[in-house]
Amino acid sequence: MIRTLSPPRATLDDLMRTEGKAELIGGRVVTYMASGVRPGRVAAKIFRRLDDLAESTGIGLAFTDGVGFAVPELSSGRESFSPDASYYTGPLPANRMKFVPGPPDFAVEVRSEGDYGPAAEAEMAAKRDDYFEAGTRVVWDVDPLAGVVRSYRADGTLAEFAAGAEADAEPAVPGWRVSVDWLMA
Repeated sequence: MIRTLSPPRATLDDLMRTEGKAELIGGRVVTYMASGVRPGRVAAKIFRRLDDLAESTGIGLAFTDGVGFAVPELSSGRESFSPDASYYTGPLPANRMKFVPGPPDFAVEVRSEGDYGPAAEAEMAAKRDDYFEAGTRVVWDVDPLAGVVRSYRADGTLAEFAAGAEADAEPAVPGWRVSVDWLMA
């Protein structure tokens, strides 16, 4: 009888020791490529505006790319997220060196060069489903090439913001707006 040994299931501790951007999905640490200049700048602008709001209101925290959110295992097997930018109003871990316990209220995914085409669209839709299953209220799909922000809400509604519009993240980030023109400049 031949036995095939499966690699041991990865844990959040394994993920914490992984260099670079990664998420825990199906017991595997999945790493992601670094993004280019334009997606990085767009994500930075979103973070900056979210952080300004959090600091001025004293409500919530904004996070940059690379911050991990640990969630109970979802139906897809996912146990973590690392959005390009995010906003969170829940409790923080006692040890602030650990992952955020729970999903972000608002998650931003900025498309990089490899995030186009049918396979990428399917992956992005599956990840949005995971966000919503975990409890995220709004997920942005930011497309720097098209100059569009698509705002998906947990209730199933979609709002699309293009040039000349101000994008919002209602109801996850009440009253917050950002100019699409400024974001894509």
